[in-house]
Amino acid sequence: MEFLNLTRHVEIGANCYALTLAGRTVILDCGMHPKREGELALPDLARLKALPPADAIFLSHAHHDHIGSLPVLTRLQPGAPVFTTEATAALGEIMLHNSVNVMSRQREENGLMEYPLFTHREVDHSVRQWRRMPLQRAMTLEGERAAGNEEVTFQFFEAGHVLGAAGVLFRAEGRTLFYTGDVNFDDQTISRAARFPEEGVDVLIIETTRGDYETPPGFSREGEEKRLAEAICAAFARGGAVVMPLFALGKTQELLVMLHDFRRRGQIPSCPIYIGGLGAKLTEVYDGLARSAQRLRPEMQILDLTAPFVLAGRGAHDAPIKPGRIYALSSGMMTEKTLSHIFAQRILSSPEHSLFFVGYADPESPAGRIRSAAPGGVLTLDAEAGPKPIRCTIEQFSFSGHAPRESIRDYVRKLKPKKVLLVHGDPPAVAWFQESLKRAVPACEVVCPTPGVSLEV
Repeated sequence: MEFLNLTRHVEIGANCYALTLAGRTVILDCGMHPKREGELALPDLARLKALPPADAIFLSHAHHDHIGSLPVLTRLQPGAPVFTTEATAALGEIMLHNSVNVMSRQREENGLMEYPLFTHREVDHSVRQWRRMPLQRAMTLEGERAAGNEEVTFQFFEAGHVLGAAGVLFRAEGRTLFYTGDVNFDDQTISRAARFPEEGVDVLIIETTRGDYETPPGFSREGEEKRLAEAICAAFARGGAVVMPLFALGKTQELLVMLHDFRRRGQIPSCPIYIGGLGAKLTEVYDGLARSAQRLRPEMQILDLTAPFVLAGRGAHDAPIKPGRIYALSSGMMTEKTLSHIFAQRILSSPEHSLFFVGYADPESPAGRIRSAAPGGVLTLDAEAGPKPIRCTIEQFSFSGHAPRESIRDYVRKLKPKKVLLVHGDPPAVAWFQESLKRAVPACEVVCPTPGVSLEV
């Protein structure tokens, strides 16, 4: 078994990895870097030229940093089937078409002439290579049910991160390798906890997103939900609105259900909720697959019960911000030109309004810069708008779709693999896991794979 990290740096970015198993080549994920532009936003796919053509491609889930450059990869590997779950396929197709729209707009507005890196037609061509696979069933790299005598087999296992997210277990030449993708070991509002193998894994490839974040003593999800509901009520009492930057996939659906529960239990008033057009499209998939995909409360039709107003089209940016309303808008990192970025700029200097963060944000993103800004300070989110004083109420809540570092450490301790490869984390997060796992599982070899360097595992 050999492993090749195709990310360009040790960080959360354009996730993509190549594996050689019993002479067969497979590729795990193919994301787009959220902070880079043009070719530098892609994984280092040129390194695949040193390998045989891929026998298969695997998608762990449909977030942009795991699927965003897939059409570029399938253009280079037209004969490789793409294996994923039914939900990831449905969500991923929407995400990729939206990515084309975003890149086309960036070409017009920012003069990025190499954009779009792929077209709507190429997304459609890529989708034809996708094969929807069941969970926990041993399959061959040809997409057939395994008979037990194949050189290489794989199984998908529910990962608990977003709808359709799955880790993949490979068996080859008497050894096993498990790639987790992004994982959550706890139930969320509608996403249920990961159901991963608990023994018999030789090599583990695991994410490290939250390695630099210690879970506060006494923290509980129930307590955090109560704190959020109270903060919303306080914002309304001040005569303001609440803007919540959210990822369109996963976090929007989780928060819609949470807000519905708040209203149903009388924890917040029966207030209007606004979401963006992409969030609405993805929520339709959540509703359509409610009973066939692995999720909590499968009877719930999110859009019917929460009845959000959808902000879409050219007029969305200019929609008035009214008191007593919740604007749950993408993107979660407040990328420039997105609804959350535009609405945040409009309320940043208004003391009656509130800006609530509920999940991960890169420290260098607009959301990360606001979160770390001093209260009462001045911040420039848009060069054209200039600096703005920070007068709105800013609060942070922890509803991450990623497992806390303590849960990942406990899983590795329980699994006892011979080797652990640490991926999908910024250097401080990876460093914590390297040190912590060496103490927790001393018999296990812990490795941070160097980008571009082949590693025998």
